[in-house]
Amino acid sequence: MRGALLFSGFTRETIQFLNDLKENNFRQWFEDHRELYEVELLQPFRALVNTLSPAMYNIDSLFEFRPHKVLSRIYRDVRFSKNKDPYNTCLWMSFQRVGTSWENFPGYFMELNTGHCMFGMGLFAPKRKVMDAFRDRIETEPDTFQEMVQKNVIDRGYSIEGETYKRSIPNTLPNFFQPWMNRKAVYVMKTLPVSDERIYSDMLAHLIIDDFTQLADLYHLMVEVREEN
Repeated sequence: MRGALLFSGFTRETIQFLNDLKENNFRQWFEDHRELYEVELLQPFRALVNTLSPAMYNIDSLFEFRPHKVLSRIYRDVRFSKNKDPYNTCLWMSFQRVGTSWENFPGYFMELNTGHCMFGMGLFAPKRKVMDAFRDRIETEPDTFQEMVQKNVIDRGYSIEGETYKRSIPNTLPNFFQPWMNRKAVYVMKTLPVSDERIYSDMLAHLIIDDFTQLADLYHLMVEVREEN
């Protein structure tokens, strides 16, 4: 990390570039504006990865930390999509263990698009047995779970997300727990509009570091149920 560029904020030009790309999503325009992409979008994202990495190492030393692996690509995979636009109009990062993916292991993410900065953590596409084990853990230790997520998730402004079942899964827990119990996948997310001034300074990195650290107990619980199943 010695000599690595640290995050000082995105710029208004970052968001303008994403908006312009949305309106001009073709190769010639992108090539004409490649330098803008590299300076205003790619470099700040790499700096954000560098800034977050020490804190993420403390959460899980097995995370992937190489920026080209942590960051998404601007190029879309259009092979199986009806939408043939060649470029993503957002960029995101994900901290996950080496050799895992969001389909099979919990992880952290952050995305910047034309309207929002979003970040969070969770199980994004787990197998049914993993979610069953997660639900069992909540039912076995409800008081411990409630104390953890009240303080580190709900009180910090995170929403509970993930596809829900049409029919509720039977359980005897109070209403507080139901948003966690009836999902095919579960993750927590916070959203900042691009009008939020923290996005344009190092305050964004400090916020994410603080929040991601507070989510570590929930992350490790998800790791445990995943590794047991």
